[in-house]
Amino acid sequence: MSNNELKLTEKQKAILDAATELFAEQGFAGTSTSEIAKKADVAEGTIFKHFKSKKGLLLSVISPMIKVVAPMIKKDINKIFDKNFERFEDFIREFIDNRIKFVVENTTMFRVLIQEIPFHPELKEQFIEHISNDMVVRARESIEHYQEKGQIRQMPIDSAIRIIVSTVFGHVITKLLIIGEAQWDEEAELDRTIQFLMNGLAPEK
Repeated sequence: MSNNELKLTEKQKAILDAATELFAEQGFAGTSTSEIAKKADVAEGTIFKHFKSKKGLLLSVISPMIKVVAPMIKKDINKIFDKNFERFEDFIREFIDNRIKFVVENTTMFRVLIQEIPFHPELKEQFIEHISNDMVVRARESIEHYQEKGQIRQMPIDSAIRIIVSTVFGHVITKLLIIGEAQWDEEAELDRTIQFLMNGLAPEK
């Protein structure tokens, strides 16, 4: 993520850019402030002067990310919800394709967010506040719609959301962070993921 819109000194920008890249590659716990300082070409003390601690630096990296990415995510996903797909299968296909494109375009940011948010309660709270709450409301409406059409089995709506989200993000994370695109047949894997969801959520006979 660019820091051009933030009112920062050149040294602060360099530190944030270096920290973002290293946190994405090595994780917060696996990155030292000396490594960040070296990559940013600043003295290690400069990091503590501006950000007080490594945790403070992490918050300075991720908090603006969440605030910047939240409107982007909401806009993209709301477009999908607003299309009112006739078939649940078409909705899921569009949703997965949309999330893959977003992550590919924002891989570094995605790596940092996915690696660090689960381990830092304050970041998790920000993510829920800026992104999750609104999206869950729309997701509940969609699941209820497809249940009423008889395309999804009757189960607690939040359980259906959990199954869908965990499967979709499992697909995205495996493609981009685990197996890698070189060994990935996107069309075939997407079909398998959708079929897995369709079978698991199919109405009971």
